[in-house]
Amino acid sequence: MSRTSPAPSPRLLPEEYVPTVLSGRTLAVAATATALLATGLGAHAATADEAAATTDKVLVIGLDGAVLDRIKAANAPILKGLMAQGLTAKSTLYANPMAATSSGPGWSTIATGVWPDKHGVKDNSFTGKNYTAYPDFLTRIENAKPALNTYAAADWEPITSTDQNGPIFSAKVDKRLSLKGDRDGYHTEDPKIAAAASAELRDQNPDAAFVYFGDIDHAGHSYGAGSQQYLNTIAESDALVGQLLTAVQNRPTYAQENWKILVTTDHGHTSTGGHGGSSIAERGTFVIAKGAGIPAGSVRDDVKLVDVAATALQQVGVPATGLDGVPLNAPDDDPFDTLRPNLQARVDETGIPAGTKGFTHTPPAGWSVDNSKMGTGGVTEWAGWAFATDEFWSQAQRDQWRELNVRSRDVFAVADSDEWDDKSHTGSYDSTLVTPKWAVTGGTTRNLTFQTHYRHEAGQTAQVLVSYNGGTPAVVKSYTADAVARSESIALQVPAGATDVQVRFRYAGSNNWYWTVDNVKLG
Repeated sequence: MSRTSPAPSPRLLPEEYVPTVLSGRTLAVAATATALLATGLGAHAATADEAAATTDKVLVIGLDGAVLDRIKAANAPILKGLMAQGLTAKSTLYANPMAATSSGPGWSTIATGVWPDKHGVKDNSFTGKNYTAYPDFLTRIENAKPALNTYAAADWEPITSTDQNGPIFSAKVDKRLSLKGDRDGYHTEDPKIAAAASAELRDQNPDAAFVYFGDIDHAGHSYGAGSQQYLNTIAESDALVGQLLTAVQNRPTYAQENWKILVTTDHGHTSTGGHGGSSIAERGTFVIAKGAGIPAGSVRDDVKLVDVAATALQQVGVPATGLDGVPLNAPDDDPFDTLRPNLQARVDETGIPAGTKGFTHTPPAGWSVDNSKMGTGGVTEWAGWAFATDEFWSQAQRDQWRELNVRSRDVFAVADSDEWDDKSHTGSYDSTLVTPKWAVTGGTTRNLTFQTHYRHEAGQTAQVLVSYNGGTPAVVKSYTADAVARSESIALQVPAGATDVQVRFRYAGSNNWYWTVDNVKLG
């Protein structure tokens, strides 16, 4: 499949949308605008002037601790309008020992476009931060195009304040606003952030901006994500998002601008409140996006949190090189992802929710699985190479590093002798994943690339084998130690006379660990 599609109108909201400040924290919108946004009818056809817009700008809005399913359940017409007019993408985070599901690692991942094993932030102490090597996207913009204007506003101090463990967004950013939100302050400070940022967006000329609101996370800690108070806070934050979007639309030069809007969160929350652990509720994140090239009402499963920075950079013409993230409109043609409609619910596993569809043994077209050496019996889901999602596989058994498989996207291939062994069987685990035959030219060098996540234990083997023209497979890579969430590139020296190559991934063991591969390409 492709991430590229025809460009819709750059309009964000219907002209009728005007936020009104009422008593206390409550913000209301006109009933007409609410209905339009709720049904996704706020967009209109682009005029000739709009189609010719040449000034590209981006706004990233951060909602701390927001749960996508609860946004959908809340009175949130602005966010629902963005979903109807753009993209909704749900995904999951890492867990310890890569990093805790807390704000320091989460916002660092969003800002830098790389995972915690690169940016170095594992918890809210910020010990080990490596922003010098992996700066935030606004700083990257300043380094590449200093003439562009950048802006960041937040009331969680480490994001923008030099007085705390951060700042995540560096002093190179043209303008930073930092307020102290702490546990009791977000309720009063978020509206101040919204007012100041709205004035900046409307009256000044930011090319790239990041605006953070913290009160949803506060409500999650105080009342739990399953509470009515949490839903109420989402509604209030939704209106603040509306203020920002209205400020953008009210810019005098808006008709000549092409804005991309991204809304995201740093982590999830349990229904009773809290985060930091490895449950799917705590690991839950999302990206909502609207702008040129993003189809209205689209839903994707291959987007990751690191893609926010990559998309923001691309929007203003700065290359997203060296990042784990990829722009939202980058092509994605991984054949494993085509299997999602065929995924099944659990059979033998008990830790995975019954309604979660996330595995299949049927490979994509051209691929095969050789189980001729596999034992019989064992847990059905993992009887030989399977194709699974993170939400499914990581819940088979938590806190055994399965959550660290962050560089795989959507559906990936997994061989798991540890889980297979949890049901009686005969023989041992020995399964081989086989690629199609790819055309090559003798005497050339081709690069075999893939994402992998391998946990090693004595007694198991993991090998990459290559055969040319149907010859005997030869080992080109053996794993003898952990290879956690790694991007692999293996140079293949194609022998003279070869016209095709086939790759095999063979994993063997017995109650050992596991191996995943994804996005296998011959470059």
